[in-house]
Amino acid sequence: MNTSPPPAEKQKTRLESISAGETVEAVIHQPVLDATPAVRIQDFSLWYGKKQALHEVTMPIPRGEVTALVGPSGCGKSTLLRSVNRMNDLIEGITTSGDILLGDESIFAPGVDVIALRKRMGMVFQKPNPFPMSIFENVVYPLRIDGIRDRRVLREVCENSLRGAALWEEVRDRLQESGLGLSGGQQQRLCIARAIASDPEVLLLDEPCSALDPLATAKIEDLIQDLRGEYTILIVTHNMQQAARISDYTAFMYLGRLIEFGPTSQIFTKPRLKDTEDYVTGRFG
Repeated sequence: MNTSPPPAEKQKTRLESISAGETVEAVIHQPVLDATPAVRIQDFSLWYGKKQALHEVTMPIPRGEVTALVGPSGCGKSTLLRSVNRMNDLIEGITTSGDILLGDESIFAPGVDVIALRKRMGMVFQKPNPFPMSIFENVVYPLRIDGIRDRRVLREVCENSLRGAALWEEVRDRLQESGLGLSGGQQQRLCIARAIASDPEVLLLDEPCSALDPLATAKIEDLIQDLRGEYTILIVTHNMQQAARISDYTAFMYLGRLIEFGPTSQIFTKPRLKDTEDYVTGRFG
């Protein structure tokens, strides 16, 4: 007769619990909570029709810092990013719960001007998307939309924005040429110049280097370093090395949930959760 005790049941990891449909509380490090937030995401959930893509995400985005969203493909990173400036409103069948605040104001409050909101949050997409117009007109487009016609103001904003995007010296003599004639990396910096021309509070970058070669990627990363402090930057990246290089804080997401969020140095060297360690060291994902 076997009287030995049954083998201990292996405890599920957080990711296994989430995969099983269980609710798991995120681990948010104290330095994140101590920082002054520019954006506060509170119990935010989102559905595409009946499919839930985000589950009760709560996270502050520290002001003047670079926060990276990382996680496997399909984990909700870009969906969350596009929720912050209500880009997801353009998709039919979207429903949400919870709230997102810019400063102390809900972006979903009745009467919010969504166009004005998006001017406060410049956005840059995966693939460079310059307009089929001159470099000059690409940059000043947000001002044109606002009805600004003063050539002196337009020239000043164009130069300042291109300098801010580290592109001025390369294109100063080509401002009337088409933005489509620039290289891929230059086009992406042109898009960043266009994003900062309206003097936003927040920059949202959705894998801005995924379509670029290593040299162009390095220039974009240098630019992000230069822009920190002046803007609050929220970036989605699938590249762990990039997140480690450029961000102050890193948030790890999985299946639409926030798993762990802390200073990048801690997330990559001493995360609280083994699941996070396994992901950032490439053991899965």
